[in-house]
Amino acid sequence: MIVSYEELTPEAKIFIYPASRKFFPVELPEIKEELSKFCKELDGIDICFDLKYDRFIVFIISVETPLNLEQHNLIVDFVQTLEKRYDLVLLDKVNVCFKQGQYVQMKEIPDFKVLIKNKGVSKKTIVFDHMINTKNEYEDSWEVPAGESWVSHFF
Repeated sequence: MIVSYEELTPEAKIFIYPASRKFFPVELPEIKEELSKFCKELDGIDICFDLKYDRFIVFIISVETPLNLEQHNLIVDFVQTLEKRYDLVLLDKVNVCFKQGQYVQMKEIPDFKVLIKNKGVSKKTIVFDHMINTKNEYEDSWEVPAGESWVSHFF
């Protein structure tokens, strides 16, 4: 069942899928509709979703209605369907997503290291940590300066 973001506790589980490109404006209404339909069909789960920066699909799931393995697999299958339909990658969480001005970029780690070397990014550059686990971390620790993130050892 779809619930509002505000209804979910800080301990609610987060699953973030970074897209290899920004969703095109023409795709957004259709993707939102598909996400809504999918979430409504997940029986026994209190869930909401967000499309952040037109680049990230975020599922937030109540700890009172945790996913079982089958439901988790349904989410992964759904995300794979979106990858094929929109010709993008959503399941690769190893790439570095970061902000450059108002834009969100994604680079493979070797390319990100080149940006560091060439001073294209700094320890102050905002990066995204897709390995966070809770709504509280999503609000407080998802977007952090690179120098305080999982990429800090590259500097």
